[in-house]
Amino acid sequence: MFGVYRSLTEIGPDQRPTGVAIGNFDGVHAGHRALFRRVVDQSKAKGWIPSVLTFDPHPTRVVAPERAPKLLNTTEERWPMMRDERIEQVVVLPFDAAFASLTPEDFVRKILVEGLGVRGVFVGENFRFGSRQAGDIALLKRLGSEFGFCVEIVPCQSVRGRIVSSTEVRHLLESGNVSLACRLLERPYSVEGEIVSGHGIGSKQTVPTLNLRTAAEVLPADGVYVTRTTDLGDLRQWQSITNIGLRPTFDGQQRTIETFLLSPFDGRTPERIRLEFLWRVRDERKFETPEALKAQILKDVSTAARYFRRTAAVKA
Repeated sequence: MFGVYRSLTEIGPDQRPTGVAIGNFDGVHAGHRALFRRVVDQSKAKGWIPSVLTFDPHPTRVVAPERAPKLLNTTEERWPMMRDERIEQVVVLPFDAAFASLTPEDFVRKILVEGLGVRGVFVGENFRFGSRQAGDIALLKRLGSEFGFCVEIVPCQSVRGRIVSSTEVRHLLESGNVSLACRLLERPYSVEGEIVSGHGIGSKQTVPTLNLRTAAEVLPADGVYVTRTTDLGDLRQWQSITNIGLRPTFDGQQRTIETFLLSPFDGRTPERIRLEFLWRVRDERKFETPEALKAQILKDVSTAARYFRRTAAVKA
């Protein structure tokens, strides 16, 4: 059974004791997943409920908004990924000025002990807590001894020599390296949104595309990508290729996300889609004529088709 709770008062006595991972978990990357797996393994062995404690909005947006990072996904988008890791309950507490003023001791006593009935707390190496981040790992362990819960520090994960972090994932995406970002995330990076009317240029002069409007805060660098497109209405799925950029051939002034499907869809046009970014093909560039752009798009489509054939062969 999986549940999401927006306050401590929603949690009943049958939802304790708990093993709890604490953090923001933006992106739900490989490091977060390692933490969740450790929570689940220990909780199952000891009869605790494997849980996550997180916060909304991101604490930095309250205590230092000028330093707040762009988020890789919304709080709601993280829940299915937590459920996939066998987390059974997610507690999302509102982070405001009052919450930010809690001392480390009050945070442990009121939130962890009285609110969640923790028996095990699982955090990363750099975990800080309480007002002005005054609490560190050493204090958490001392309070654990006082209140009767254990503390386990899950080490950072590395992929191809890179320490996995939300910051590193953002850097990779903003530089266009979506394939390595996939490895750090243990899944393709994706964005969701509505299909909107474009300028009509594609259907008349190049190739017809789906035009995505998204509220995603982080987009891969401008360029052409092999993607996978999912209709969020009925979960139809297509192999695709996507251009992010300003449409310089047509002197575009606004960034667009245009996707060409490698196979036609039957029935209605999707209203909302998810785009998964798999591999970068090339930079966006200006062509002398729409015909030259169309020829390049057809080459990009062939490149994408080869990518999918190659990955299918590897999986087989």
